[in-house]
Amino acid sequence: MLVTVKGKNVEVTDALKRYAEKKVQKLEKYFRDIKEAQVTQSVQRNWHIVEVQLEGDGVLIRGEERSDDMYASIDLVVEKLERRVQKFKGKLYGKSTEKGPKEKEAQREQMVAEAVGVESLAEVPAEEEESPRIVRTKRFALKPMSPEEAANQMELLHHDFFVFLNDDTQSFNVVYRRKDGNYGLIEPEL
Repeated sequence: MLVTVKGKNVEVTDALKRYAEKKVQKLEKYFRDIKEAQVTQSVQRNWHIVEVQLEGDGVLIRGEERSDDMYASIDLVVEKLERRVQKFKGKLYGKSTEKGPKEKEAQREQMVAEAVGVESLAEVPAEEEESPRIVRTKRFALKPMSPEEAANQMELLHHDFFVFLNDDTQSFNVVYRRKDGNYGLIEPEL
């Protein structure tokens, strides 16, 4: 697995790099094929922040943790990602459908392949801006999926919403997390 470790506002020492690579390697047991893992370490206001983005088996998972020690932040983010992957794998393997084993496997692999999440737009403080402006643009490949698959992908990315191409209607939809913990689906009406 290719693990890229970089620093933002901090110099990444060899010891930190080796430690991060060793810990992220633990996640390899949950996937057949991991394309790459990116670890970004940064320091902001005495917080040591570690963000890990991992792409494996067509699934993109992202996690971020902060503490007062960089090594502790690495441990926390890897634990968080392990819990998230275990929960996700449990959802996949616990589902019962009428499809046979080969179709289930194909559905699993196709479910979240090459889907990329959208970051929260709450990065710009409202009091500093007179009018809202676009501060970040993300591009990602769209793969047709069901709303349930999109909700699973949203959970893996730990986002509040997810844009996807609905495989039934062939239109763009948004699935989002409601305040009550359930999900909502936005379907455009043409």
